[in-house]
Parts: sequence; C-alpha cells; structure tokens
Amino acid sequence: MGRIPETAVRPAAPALRAPLLAGAAVGAATLLVALRDPHVAGSYGFCPLLELTGLACPLCGGLRATHDLAHLDLAGAWSANALWTVTAPVVVVVWLAWLVAAVRGRPFRGLSSTAGWVTLGVALAFLVARNLPGLQPYLTPWV
Repeated sequence: MGRIPETAVRPAAPALRAPLLAGAAVGAATLLVALRDPHVAGSYGFCPLLELTGLACPLCGGLRATHDLAHLDLAGAWSANALWTVTAPVVVVVWLAWLVAAVRGRPFRGLSSTAGWVTLGVALAFLVARNLPGLQPYLTPWV
C-alpha cells in the first residue's frame, strides 16, 4: 500500500487561517457588543445617514440586535433590527460551511453573484420599508 499524502489527512494551515481569523474577529467583536450595551445612548457613536437625513438604514439597530442576540433576547433583537436578526444565523451557517470546506481541504465557493444581488435587493427593500410611515413603528423602534 502506498503512503497517504499528509494533505489528505490534515488540511494545510493556510486553508484554515482565513476562516479561523474571521471567526475570531467576529467573535471578539460580538463579545465586545455583548459586554458594552449599545442600548445606552452614544455608547457606539451614531449613524451618519440617520443623523443627516432622518432615514434609518438597513444597519440601524444592528448593534442593539447583536447585543440582544448574544443575550438570547430574540424579541429585543427583532425589535432592534428584524433584518439582522434573520441574517445573523445565515452568516454563521455560511461561515461554518467555509470552515468545514477548509478542514476538508476543499475550496470554498462562497455564495453566487445572484445571492449577492438578492441580498442587496433585500437590504434596499428593508431600507424603504422601515422608513415608510405605516411600518416605522414595527421596523424602526425608536420612532
């Protein structure tokens, strides 16, 4: 029997580096947001779009939603930013797929360009919806 190449048994460290570094960075940022409450006014600054135009962008409330998700408060997260509350678990699943591909030594193909366009379309639709007067009380909690 021939010898099994080491790359078939264990993935190369460079393949794991990117997903592990990304996971560590996001984990550290999430820990910071979990420990320092963004519900306190001015704790993380302000949204320039909201300050200049009065419009809530798709990211407004994202830090509060992340804080609430980290504390397993789904209702609070949903009221802060419904789009991020739905998107965050999807981001975790995509990261896990990237990590698994790296562990198996396979290239991670990521998401298709169609998924990128759909994501942009959903974000723009959320931007419009959360700024409509009839939907503001449901999608923009501070109004």
